[in-house]
Amino acid sequence: PLSPGLAGERLCSTEEATAGSGTYTRHGFIFSSLAGCLERRSEDSGLPVVSVVRDSESQLLPNVGAVVTCKVCSINSRFAKVHILYVGSTPLKSTFRGTIRREDIRATEKDKVEVYKSFRPSDIVLAKVISLGDAQSNYLLSTAENELGVVVARSEAGVQMVPISWCEMQCPRTHTKEFRKVARVQPQFLQT
Repeated sequence: PLSPGLAGERLCSTEEATAGSGTYTRHGFIFSSLAGCLERRSEDSGLPVVSVVRDSESQLLPNVGAVVTCKVCSINSRFAKVHILYVGSTPLKSTFRGTIRREDIRATEKDKVEVYKSFRPSDIVLAKVISLGDAQSNYLLSTAENELGVVVARSEAGVQMVPISWCEMQCPRTHTKEFRKVARVQPQFLQT
């Protein structure tokens, strides 16, 4: 039987069933670790397995105003193309594409912005959705707030760089500096 559940809901005791995917056990009970539908599967070996399955219809979509975590795929002089990986802290099942236009990279001196000094392919970026996708599901994103921008970047040497200002990161191994539009990261948005 399927029934919609809430994350953190107590499902049953560990004597009645085995914890499956989407659940965790604590103090002899099984809890759901995500919101979705409860599934009980009988196992020949004895206890049924209880798992919680995310409703495929409830696929989270990036909404206008949502903060998303994305990975830069390619850049040119006018914009950066990205893949959206998370909305808030929720991972997306399917890939959504986004574009960060040159004029949406930062709030000040927009005419002086250079895309290649802001992002590089494979950077992980926090951005805000400013308009919804078109036929190619291409979302327009902005990093024009202090909290938004690059959160994880690797140097030419392949080492994760350390932010040293709002526009520069440094490789801890080679001490080479590279330009980025650096996010002033707030802990709740950090995706490890």
